[in-house]
Amino acid sequence: MGEIWEGFKQAVSLIVHLDPYVMRVTIFTLYVCGLATVIGMFIGIPLGSWLAFARFPGRRALIVLVNAGMALPPVVVGLFVYIFLRRNGPLGFLRWLYTPKAVILAEVVLATPLIAGIVLSALQDADPRLRWQALSLGASRPRMYATLLAENRATLLAAVIAGFGGVISEVGAAMMVGGNLMLSGRPYTRTLTTATVQATGQGEPVTAIALGIILLSITLILIAAMTAVQQKGRSPGGFMAAVYRKSRSARG
Repeated sequence: MGEIWEGFKQAVSLIVHLDPYVMRVTIFTLYVCGLATVIGMFIGIPLGSWLAFARFPGRRALIVLVNAGMALPPVVVGLFVYIFLRRNGPLGFLRWLYTPKAVILAEVVLATPLIAGIVLSALQDADPRLRWQALSLGASRPRMYATLLAENRATLLAAVIAGFGGVISEVGAAMMVGGNLMLSGRPYTRTLTTATVQATGQGEPVTAIALGIILLSITLILIAAMTAVQQKGRSPGGFMAAVYRKSRSARG
């Protein structure tokens, strides 16, 4: 127990003194995961909204694919991205394998269905009477959709946070397509999770604990942010109240 406590203290010391290796891995991870989440957001939110509002042949099959994507094992995503990016693969000409671009691509594939699925679920559960009430008051369909998205902004933010949490905590995909590489002493494709695996395998528990503390701290911050979003006080029946006021003014 004493050795564990001593290792923990040394790990905290590395973080407090801003150990260059630990900080570089952390910054690189935040950059890669943040960019992947932003790309996933710009794909996932429109995709989830479209599936929630549109009606077309094959919609149910697409929803099944999105829901299945939410539970995709990262190592399977890494495998398929690897197959596509390897030299003789369909996208081999890009020469992205074992580069940061490959890691970002794999994490976009992981984040997008998470974000789209949460948005789809939230918009499907919205009271359908709100749509027709807005349309009856003269709102165009794009305006109605924009209003519904605004009413569910807390859920949209939670979806983005969940997407970021999903990609920053995965290890299989990043390891398979990135290779966990360092270049000129700097992390080239090494993230917090892959660096933790590397440090543990090389018998460097202090570094592994320091990386684990940072990763756990980021996770706790994400959970706190999601909780704050979910519990944030909002005026009851925000959209419905606005519709009611508008209808009263129209009558009076």
